[in-house]
Amino acid sequence: MATNSGSSSRRGQLLFILGTVVLVAVVAIVIVVATGGGSDSAVDLSENGTVTVTGDLLPGFEGDTATDTGAGLTAPVLEGQAFDGTPIVIEPGSPTLVVFLAHWCPHCQAEVPDLVEWAESLSVPQGLNVVGVATATAPDRPNYPPSEWLLRERWPFLVMADDEAATAAQAFGTTGYPYLVMLDANGVVQWRHSGELADGQLEQYLDVALN
Repeated sequence: MATNSGSSSRRGQLLFILGTVVLVAVVAIVIVVATGGGSDSAVDLSENGTVTVTGDLLPGFEGDTATDTGAGLTAPVLEGQAFDGTPIVIEPGSPTLVVFLAHWCPHCQAEVPDLVEWAESLSVPQGLNVVGVATATAPDRPNYPPSEWLLRERWPFLVMADDEAATAAQAFGTTGYPYLVMLDANGVVQWRHSGELADGQLEQYLDVALN
């Protein structure tokens, strides 16, 4: 009887140990699932992307929308990525407003909230595609990184991350920030503007371009 009692005790201890191991494993699995798998769940953001330009570059903007030599020219196609690596292409197909922004530019920091309010008030014309381009990115300049800046501002549109050489900005003739380029559905430049927009100026530009 003593032998059987000792055997039962050892079996009980073994079952307890096995049960504990299984419980720990289950808890570990639950934690991994709940946290999305640990470090792999974090989105890897890149403040600079890779940009490919197809087509002729636009001439540098000389500062006067009314006499801009770039108006009427076909803009090159830009292929790049968002901060998270999602592919973005700026190409013909629908009217597109391209907004070039530099995180350290005080005029850009003033213009972005106005554009956000424009979008949140449902004032964006139906069928108009709006794409931001974060360019001239520099870790040693204020308001870095641009991905966090635009997230804080609730920027509602796609954003292409320009490369370190500002290839996208140069291809569109950028000479200052913010810089807006309006393209028609065929990719033809309707107007370009550099600097902050006056009240009602964007609406006036779009009325001419879209009607």
